[in-house]
Formats: sequence, structure tokens, C-alpha cells
Amino acid sequence: MKLVVHFVLLLLFPLNIFSQGLRFHGNESVINERTSYSVFENGSPAFTEKLVINFELSLLPPSNVGYIFRLKDTNLNTTYNLMYDNEGRENTVFKFNEEGRNNLITSIFKKEELSNCQWVSISLSFDLQQDSMTLKINDKETRIGGLNLLEKWNPVIYFGKSEHVVDIPSFAIKNVIIKDKQQEYYFHLNENEGELVHDSKGKVRGHASSPVWLINNAYYWAPRASFKSKNVAGLNFNSQTQDIYFFDKDSITFFNVRSNAVSSKKYENELPVKLKLGMSFVDKADNRLYAYEVYSEEAAEVATSAYLDLNTLMWTTESVDRLPTQLHHHNGYYDAANHRYLVFGGFGSQHYNKEFYSYDLIEKKWSRLSFEGDRITPRYFSSMCYKKEENSLYVFGGMGNDSGDQTIGRRYYYDLYKVDLNEKKITKLWEIPWHGDNVVPVRSMIMLDDSCFYTLCYPEHFSNTSLKLYRFSVKDGSFDILGDSIPIRSDKITTNANLYYNEKLNELYCTVQEFDASDISSVARVYSLSFPPISLEELSGMGKDESMLYIWGVIIAVFVLGGVCFFYVKRRAKKNTDTHDALSVVERQDEMSQQSFVRKDQSNSIYLFGEFTVRDRNNKDITYMFSTKLKQTFLLILQYSLEDGISSQQLSDILWPDKSENKAKNLKGVTLNHIRKALAELNNVELIHDKGFFKIVLSDGCYCDYKRFFEITKGENMVNNKELIEILIRGKFLKNTEDEMFDSFKLEIENKAESILQMEIESRYAQQDYQTTLLLVDTLFNIDSLNEEALYYQIHSLIKLKMPDQAKNKYLLFSAEYKKVMNENYSIGFTSLLNDNKA
Repeated sequence: MKLVVHFVLLLLFPLNIFSQGLRFHGNESVINERTSYSVFENGSPAFTEKLVINFELSLLPPSNVGYIFRLKDTNLNTTYNLMYDNEGRENTVFKFNEEGRNNLITSIFKKEELSNCQWVSISLSFDLQQDSMTLKINDKETRIGGLNLLEKWNPVIYFGKSEHVVDIPSFAIKNVIIKDKQQEYYFHLNENEGELVHDSKGKVRGHASSPVWLINNAYYWAPRASFKSKNVAGLNFNSQTQDIYFFDKDSITFFNVRSNAVSSKKYENELPVKLKLGMSFVDKADNRLYAYEVYSEEAAEVATSAYLDLNTLMWTTESVDRLPTQLHHHNGYYDAANHRYLVFGGFGSQHYNKEFYSYDLIEKKWSRLSFEGDRITPRYFSSMCYKKEENSLYVFGGMGNDSGDQTIGRRYYYDLYKVDLNEKKITKLWEIPWHGDNVVPVRSMIMLDDSCFYTLCYPEHFSNTSLKLYRFSVKDGSFDILGDSIPIRSDKITTNANLYYNEKLNELYCTVQEFDASDISSVARVYSLSFPPISLEELSGMGKDESMLYIWGVIIAVFVLGGVCFFYVKRRAKKNTDTHDALSVVERQDEMSQQSFVRKDQSNSIYLFGEFTVRDRNNKDITYMFSTKLKQTFLLILQYSLEDGISSQQLSDILWPDKSENKAKNLKGVTLNHIRKALAELNNVELIHDKGFFKIVLSDGCYCDYKRFFEITKGENMVNNKELIEILIRGKFLKNTEDEMFDSFKLEIENKAESILQMEIESRYAQQDYQTTLLLVDTLFNIDSLNEEALYYQIHSLIKLKMPDQAKNKYLLFSAEYKKVMNENYSIGFTSLLNDNKA
């Protein structure tokens, strides 16, 4: 079988989710990486009369059995747990137990009953006065009594792994509510990073270890699967079966987005259509996949459309009828009610198309449709969707011109039309001005209501480019950009992308299909994004207080209290009446000094000091795109890029010394293409090959700390340079990069950095800026842990700051390191060091 499938199952990818919640790593992970969530980490409030615990649960593959929830009463030394068992053939079972003693409630569901739920609603209600408890799972409710409950309870509540309980399934939770009659604690679980869990008022209440915050999946597109074929192939999505189809002339692959199951099967007979563009549509009612070509140069009796019975995998010829010209990047919609397939737009024979055509599945013929009203100019690369409530098509954007003649040039359109299929009328709704790079949308767009529609757009005139998700207002065309980017290489006209919405799982799917130079072989990739998608600003704002009044109240209170405390402590420090208060001021100043030089990594940037990091134009960390070999190659080229670059032969000799010339050339080509694809996520940076040399060209707008380091150190004003300090305190140059090929590179930078730091330390100490001196000493110790000059300034700065105990401790740590490295005692005593007044 010539079709090859590469299936990707990411542990970080959750199924059946909305845009918030916490996903738990279960038994599929090693014990130390399984997720644990303690709801009240620093002590539980007291609940009286009632204790109600509500949450929503999403059940995820691959784990089928384990503990979801544990509830402890430390006063009674009693623990309850909720266990999930999905290993039976027909049923899913929940058991509520008194841990280590007996089962209290068993709740049984048919598997399909829960598999069709995106979330399962669970409620545990304890009546502390009546000594009873009710478990409600969806609409199934069970009540028990005789639990010997106390009327006051400070519950210890865990989800996932806790203490000795490590057998947990893969699941997700959201909207956790814990309450009695007087109080309520609401946890949206809409954090986006870290292990601290806030309640709805923004207060830290809980702690989660090894968490997967689902809000990120509404911003970051997750790779799901990839496919390869040596023949022309097509893709489609069947929302009814939850399958994405990837098919070519020999076989079909089914990728189920719900279960992650993937299977490839050969047809029972030959596909009668010779695929050129690989276009298709799905008839859900009859479970058929239609493959079609609007145009073919084959003989008149050769099929142009056929359908595959997805139950039997038998192809049946549908028609030989065809349109007069090819239509690259046309739009299509299957009108199941009228058994017809509608297409609009496209490009072929140096002309853009402006017509709507209908293929009748009963008559098996193409015909042109006529509409009144506004005229849509000839175009291709437009986007289209169908709105059932109105029986209307909507067409957005594209590229073409008024005449349709490709030879007179093209223009980009940012307009929206409504095509009323009942009235056979076209209405132009709006056209908006566009700023920045021109973009084209993908074939499909998603319109779920009257307010907005979603589509993916990209600047197709760049080779290495990226798709972005746009949300446009149906009313006026105003838009937002949501989610991160998806890479696409758009050299070939056959390259295409599409967007699908899965109502059952509330997910968007993007399919990208890239063809090689032959326009025959292709690679397809599938990505998913939780719906509704969010912007970077929304992602950054998640996990914070949802009440702005509450936020500002807290902020004002903190500032007022902080101001009072600061002036009080400062006054006490000046009087030297309380050493502890003085120390607090010093530590605060030290922290402020460090913060003044620590700058957050910015967008569109490359960092070599500290951990190697690359952030794209949207400030997403894309370092993961640089595998070990890509990172080696990139750094090697960058090392030589401040001069003429590195020769192709030198690159091969260093990286692939044991490979033949042809093998090294192939490996080099593949590696450089991957680097170019990664760099396409940034602006103003390019990998070029000029006169036999490879070079990374960094223009204004792309920040590289290595480049800035050399630019600053070429000048004379290196001392008291704030940006230089910011670069150096980020960390050791190429930290954790141990490849021998970079030893001389690192040594050169470290020698220069060490010299600069020694001058800077001396200058800051002379200015009595002792906090900055200590910060720079720590940075210098990262390069040379036995630097005696650094030790001198460290000890004396701490003494000046009235921190003698810390000074002695630093001396002892230095002495221990010296003994470990040099295998002898450090010869200068602490007192001698103090009495040295050379500074």
C-alpha cells in the first residue's frame, strides 16, 4: 500500500473539552508525572450542616480504570473515593467507596450513554445533620445514610493522584464548586500555566502537580496526525462518524478524532476517477465519500466523479460529465436536501471564475446557476459556508480581478456576500480595508450564529508561511486573530488547507496538504483547537480574578498596606532599632535591583544566553521546533553569521563527517529546510545561501541577544550598560549545550563576558550599588565558580548591607566548591578576606 500514515497522540492533547479545565495525566504516565490536584492546599474552610461538591468530568482514553476523587475527614479518620471502571464490554461503572472498608454506591451506565457526552455532571451532596449523602451522575441519583457524619467538616479534597493512591485514569475536570448554605468556593480551572489554582475571586486556594491546563488548547493548535501518499490524495471530515478520511487511488485511511483510532484499508475495486486535485464531499445519510474532478483531460468516457461506499469500500462510477476548465481552489458545498453539490470560484486556463455550478446527483450532470442582485467578481482562494436556517451560502474574500483575465494582474478581496438559495439572489454585505500583508482564506469557513464566522487566512505569496485563525463580524467585517499559527509551505498551486468544526466535541480541525514539485506526492497534517478559540491576550488573562471590582480592591489594599509597611520598616531601619526590619528592607531592595535588570523574553526573538530559546512573532515559545540536530546546525551557522557565514563543505564536515558526500548533502538539505520552516514563524530573520556560504541574516525587528552582545561590546561604553547586564544575567552562554563543536565558541563569549562582568562589578561596588554588585557576582560565578575577585566583592557587599551571617555562609560555600574542584583547602581565611581593603 503506497499510502503511509504517521499518527501522533500527544499526552498534552485533551479530547471532549471546552476552553477551560484541568486535564490529568493518568496510568499512561509514570507515577511521578501523574496529575494531582489538592483543592484546599493550605487548609480547608469549615462547612456546616451541608457539604456539596459539584464538578464536570470528561472521560479520556487511553486509561480505563482508576480513582478520580478522594475526600477525607481527618476528625473521623475516614476517606471516601470515587472510582471509575470502563473495562467492561458494555458498561461504564462508577463506585463511591469508603476507602479500605466497603463500597457504598455503584452507578452503572451504558458505554454509549457516556461516550456521547462531552462532559459528565457529578454532584456529591452530604447532609451533615441528617447523616446522609446523595451521589448524582448526570440524571442518575442515589442516596444513602448511616455514614456517621459530624455536623462540621473541614474536608481534605483531592482529584487524581494523592498520597498512596496512584492508579488514576486519564480524565479532565472543570467548574468545581464546593459549598454549604453560607459559603461557596468556585474553581473555573482556567489557569494557563503553573501549579497554583485560584478560586473565582482570584485567591490562591489549591495546588496541582503535573497539570495540563486546557485553556491552552483553545490557543495552541495541537498536531493530531499526518499522512503521506506517493499519489494524488484527498481529505475530508465526517462529523457523523467522527472520522477524517485521507484517500488516494489505492486505499483510504480513517482517523477517528474521538478515539484516536487510525486504520488504513485497500479498496475492493479500483478508483475510477483519475485524481488531479483530490476534491471530495461526504454524503452522511448514505455513508458515502464522493471523489470528483470538475475538469479532466482524459477521454470523454473516463469518470470524473465516483462514490465510495464506506461500509463495503466499493467504488461506483457516478458521472463522466465535466466543466469546460479546471478550477483550482474553488469552494464546494453538498446540498443533501436537494441531492446536489454546489461549487463557486476557482482558477484555470489563465482565468478566474465567477460562476456558481451545481452537480445534480440524480441527473449526474453539471449546470450553471443564475442569481440576481450583486455581482461577485471572478476569484479563487475564497471561503464559503452554508447557513441552514436561511438556506443561504456565504462567500468571503479571495483573489482575482474584475475581468477574470489573469494576465492583467490580480487584487485581493476582503468582502462578504450572502447567496440566498431560496430567492436566488446575491447580496453584498460589506467590504473592509486591509492593512499589512495580503492574505487569502481557506476553502471553508464556520458560521454558527448571526454574529461572526471563522476562517483560516495566510499570505500565500510567501513560500514558508503560516495560517492564522480569524473571527470576522458578520455585521461589519471587524475581526480578531485567535490562536497561534500553523506552518504551511505554499509553493505549489495544489497545496491547500481547510477548516472543519466538530459540534460533538467542540473542536476545530485544520487540515494542511502540501504537494512536492511533481504535484503528485503529498503530505497532509491534521491539527485541532478547542472551541471557542481565544486570543493571546485572553490566554494571558486567564486564571486571574474575574471580578474587576475585587481585583482593584485587592490591589489598592495591597498598595496602601505595602506603603505603610514600607515607610514603617524604612524608618525603623534608619534608626537601627531592629536588625530584622533592616534586613527585610535590604532583601526587598535586592529583589528590586534584580527585577530592574530581568526582562521578559520578547516576541520575535532568539536567545543564546541562558537556555537556548526561540519565540515567534506572537511570543509563543517555538524552541521545540529545533531538534538536537536542527539546533546544532542553526547555532553553527549563526556562529559564523556575524562575518561571511559558513561554507557548505565545512558544514557537512562538522555535522556529518562519517557520511558520504551525497548522503551528507541530502541530510543537509532536509535539515536546512526544517530550519527555514521554523524561522518562518518569526519576522525579519532568514537563512540564506550566497556564494557557497550559509548565513543567518537578522534584520531590525528580530532580536538576538548574541548579536546585541557583539554590537554593544564593539563600542567603548560597556560599563553601566543596562542592556548588556540584562543579557548577561539571563544565564551562562549556551547553558546546557554540551556539544564539543561549540567549546571554542562558548569559551570566546565567556572570556569576553567574564572580563566585562569584572569591570562592571568593580564599578557598581565603587558606586555603592551593592545589590547590583551581588547580582553581577552571581552571574560571574555561573561562568567561573572559583573567581576570587567575585568572592571578595560578594563578601564585602554583604558586609556593607549589614548581612554578616550571609557573608560567612557565602564564604563557606565558596570554600567547599574550591575543595571539591581543586582537592585542597582554600588558603585565604574569612577574617583575612574581610581585612583586605583593596577596594
